[in-house]
Amino acid sequence: MAAFGTLRRVLLGESRDPLDPRVFHHISLVAFLAWVGLGADGLSSSCYGPEETFVALGTHTHLAVFLALATAVTITVISASYSQIIGLFPTGGGGYLVATHLLGPAAGLVSGAALVVDYALTIAMSVAAGVGALSSLHGDVAPARQLAYSLLVVAGLIVLNLRGIKESVKVLLPIFLLFLATHALLIAYGIGRHVGAFPELAAATTRDARESWATLGAVGTLALLLKAFSLGGGTYTGIEAVSNGLQILREPRVQTGRRTMTYMALSLATTAGGLILCYLLAGVHRIEGQTLNAVLARKLSLEAFGAGPAASTFVLLTLLAEGALLFVAAQAGFLDGPRVLSNMALDSWVPHRFSLLSDRLVTQNGILVMGGAAIGLLLYTGGRIDVIVVMYSINVFLTFTLSQLGMCVHWWKVRAKEPSWRHRLLVNGVGLLLTGTILVVTVGMKFREGGWVTVLLTGSLIALCVVTKKHYASIRQLLRRTDDVLTTIPKAGESGAFPSLAPPGRSTPTAVFLVSGFNGLGIHSFLSVQRYFPRYFKHVVFLSVGVVDSANFKGVDEIENLRRETERDLARYVEFARGNGLWAEGRMAVGTDLLDELVELCRKVKEELDRPIFFASKLVFPRENFANRLLHNQTPFALQRRLQMDGMQSVIIPVQAET
Repeated sequence: MAAFGTLRRVLLGESRDPLDPRVFHHISLVAFLAWVGLGADGLSSSCYGPEETFVALGTHTHLAVFLALATAVTITVISASYSQIIGLFPTGGGGYLVATHLLGPAAGLVSGAALVVDYALTIAMSVAAGVGALSSLHGDVAPARQLAYSLLVVAGLIVLNLRGIKESVKVLLPIFLLFLATHALLIAYGIGRHVGAFPELAAATTRDARESWATLGAVGTLALLLKAFSLGGGTYTGIEAVSNGLQILREPRVQTGRRTMTYMALSLATTAGGLILCYLLAGVHRIEGQTLNAVLARKLSLEAFGAGPAASTFVLLTLLAEGALLFVAAQAGFLDGPRVLSNMALDSWVPHRFSLLSDRLVTQNGILVMGGAAIGLLLYTGGRIDVIVVMYSINVFLTFTLSQLGMCVHWWKVRAKEPSWRHRLLVNGVGLLLTGTILVVTVGMKFREGGWVTVLLTGSLIALCVVTKKHYASIRQLLRRTDDVLTTIPKAGESGAFPSLAPPGRSTPTAVFLVSGFNGLGIHSFLSVQRYFPRYFKHVVFLSVGVVDSANFKGVDEIENLRRETERDLARYVEFARGNGLWAEGRMAVGTDLLDELVELCRKVKEELDRPIFFASKLVFPRENFANRLLHNQTPFALQRRLQMDGMQSVIIPVQAET
């Protein structure tokens, strides 16, 4: 165990103290680092999104001018609409929360499930594309080997993210900067060398567009544009990440979030739109085993530097930056996927453990699940990019559409109180039109080609969430009835009055109750011990831990509120026990790991008292199964094992749950 602990510290780093008021400053991201961590997903999509758009045009490449403009406008509109979401949801306005609060729990569930699947696909797609881009530098790499490399990269990213958010972003920062530098030079040269020929280009584009109109007809031309536009829909997939990740941004979060969104929108619109124009201006076409960006980089480098080491070096750096940035883009899945799961866990759609933080203050369970899901998708698809891309981008546009619809509904409802509601409604309305159109076209085109897998996965997740919610609701109803009965039992003596007993000594038999909030389970444990051991215990100690999870880890004030609430609940237990004739006291701790904090509290009690017995309550189901073990914390049994190893006696009091 000691060796495992040492290895864990080496890989993940030392624990962080959530009570340290400086911890939020240390782990939060300024706008620039947030741009790297959250914006890399959107920016990296320029490695494949513009290419899919351009190739879909076939021989009608002159229409790329319109698509470059449409791409830039779409990015701008969606980004502007999400900036409004950031202002309305300053603690995190991802698609799940927006849909839940503005359209209802059902819409929120659909949006949340869609996001979870999409973020898993983001990781799989980004890693597979990155491995593919880097493999092209070394000739033909076998698909099986590329798959093995992809799995190793995902495993490495899991470890990196378990260390912490800022640490993972800083490691990947040089890759992000290299991508910006190489692609800025590529686009500037690719467009700049044709500045003088823009009038001729405009005339040729107009002429060719008329020919396409005459050849394909109005419907055919529009259908071709919509097809190319929708196939490049992956270009917009990372825009939602900033609004969903506000909790990890530096205060003031709204300003930081909007600044990050501006950085992302400008960089993505310039890169994606610029690359589409460069494809057209340079006259590039697909070459087997190479991406369009690789073909473009080689062609422009030869023109700018001639055949020599300078051109080869620039191409190498450009392609290395693209491949590596795709790994950075996987960060969006690891940063925002666990956050969506955490928010859904707080609403009981998924197991509550997804809201817990590790000692590095990250949502460890969510990171492991997202990484595991990405590995599963890679194995299912064999790591083939052409298969993953068909499954990709459907869900994010479902979330986009629900978010825009929710915002439109909001501005309409508050029109009497919001002077600028028309302008705001217009922004989200245009966003709704764009994202809804892309969603319909994308589903229609991709469904039979393999998009049905995404729909099936999302539908299955929604069904599991409904079952989970129903189970938690039944347990909550049971506990509510228990609370109503037991927490209102009158005390035997006067409130707060000690019986006529001397203060307990070290050898006094002591019952130590491990409680969580003032509720029926805690009172049930107390009364059960009095029934099973009448007049044996003269001393009672209540132990409780305020667990810092993703719901309250938002600032120093929230942590202090958690501390006060835990102290208040302990005081109620102490008052109840004193009223029933026992000498009682309470002790508490605040931390991220419930088990570790409880064990430490128990050890302190053992140091002070000779005869303590520790009592914990546990829900017992008529039919124990995997679902019960997954949905309910097994802390009592794990705690009992830890205490027994330390020579402390413990008893688990069963509470039967009829669900």
